[in-house]
Amino acid sequence: MSIPKILVFGRVGQVGWELRHKLACIGHVVNVDYPEIDFSKPDSIRAAVRAVEPNVIINAAAYTAVDKAESAPDPAWAINATGPGVIAEEAKRLGALMVHYSTDYVYNGAKQGPWVETDATGPLNVYGQTKLAGDEAIAAVGGDYVILRTSWVYGARGANFLLTMLRLAKERPELRIVDDQTGSPTTSECIAQATAQIVAQVLAPGGGLNGRSGVYHLTSSGATTWFGFAKTFLSKQPTVPKLTPIPTSEYPVPAKRPANSVLSCQRIADTFGVRMPAWEDALDLVLETLQERSA
Repeated sequence: MSIPKILVFGRVGQVGWELRHKLACIGHVVNVDYPEIDFSKPDSIRAAVRAVEPNVIINAAAYTAVDKAESAPDPAWAINATGPGVIAEEAKRLGALMVHYSTDYVYNGAKQGPWVETDATGPLNVYGQTKLAGDEAIAAVGGDYVILRTSWVYGARGANFLLTMLRLAKERPELRIVDDQTGSPTTSECIAQATAQIVAQVLAPGGGLNGRSGVYHLTSSGATTWFGFAKTFLSKQPTVPKLTPIPTSEYPVPAKRPANSVLSCQRIADTFGVRMPAWEDALDLVLETLQERSA
């Protein structure tokens, strides 16, 4: 039996880096990234796919500068909306599975309780609008696809809230952190591991997606605020600055954020058997990795 080929868009990002490692035992992984491919040029996306002719295409590329997108939206639309639609077209042409990552920011945050996949969307910012447009473009193509909506992504590498706060904690005597936005911090490693689990199921003999295309929520279990998240990991550090909880109104940014980003992950558990760890347990693993790296 030939080895499956898996094409991953995004190599240097948090999730893309983890995918290279988690997928290695499933198939031959090819990662591509800018400047090899340019999402503002659809032909470069098509060329990358046609050079590999993969069985699975995973799109881990995204424009994630949420605030910058408010004043300069064009790159966000190209990368988050137009590009995924092109990838979906190529995946359908090949009969390949497409996996794509979406965001909690497609919801307006006004719901009480966890969001489910059938809830109405209503993004509050340009970033969320572009990600929703990408989801809709993929669905409109109609191939085999799995869209994984996640939230508050962080890990032991890359640019993320955890690493920023750890750095600032060494530089400042006080940190003022938003305490009225609620979500589920989710590690890039867990996202990649869950993705590998789904891909392995689909590629297994007698597998296939079998009508399971759609949107699935994928986050750690449990919920906290940005302040609660920061307090948990900073309290484990040798020196802890003063931590002050503040409302969103005291931390003005260009892009409005949803107040409630908690997502129900029951559907992905029922459909693929994917069950994510509690956010506190996943956090401990990331902190352990960082500690080993600094030893």
